[in-house]
Amino acid sequence: MQQKIVITGGPGTGKTTLIKELEKRNFNCTPEISRQITQTAREKGIDHLFLEDPLLFSKLVLDGREQQYIDATSNSASIIFFDRGMPDVHAYMNHFKNEYPDIYLKKCKRYRYDSIFLLPPWEEIYTTDDERYETFELSISIYKHLKIAYTELDYKIVEVPFGNVSFRADFILERINF
Repeated sequence: MQQKIVITGGPGTGKTTLIKELEKRNFNCTPEISRQITQTAREKGIDHLFLEDPLLFSKLVLDGREQQYIDATSNSASIIFFDRGMPDVHAYMNHFKNEYPDIYLKKCKRYRYDSIFLLPPWEEIYTTDDERYETFELSISIYKHLKIAYTELDYKIVEVPFGNVSFRADFILERINF
């Protein structure tokens, strides 16, 4: 049986670095697709698609994550790590107080993950870049909404402690069943 495992957290918490470490250890991982959507929008002259059209941005992210989930089911790997999951979409929408269609929650209930690992805000490693416009304070708030979103969907959340990337990867791997 395949395990679908989400690595989530607010912006700048080390998710992508952790995913890259797991890839180095030969695990199958899906990338964070919101960066790709943001870059594609920029190429079309839209600086911050999420800020300009949050519903469109969120729909594109949700559709992309749904496709990642579907693609993962046809993958023969026994474990697949996801850089964020579908519930992240409605957590962000709730954070920004944006309304969204019921299909968002329906998809989150339909496509279930096996484990959720939540990375807490960590100011020492937080940075911004061309795709990350959120402040550290905003990262804290998003983290809280992520925790609520996954909890409301009946997930057991495991918080990943601070530490170097190797320690964090080991922490996660020690808590999943191979």
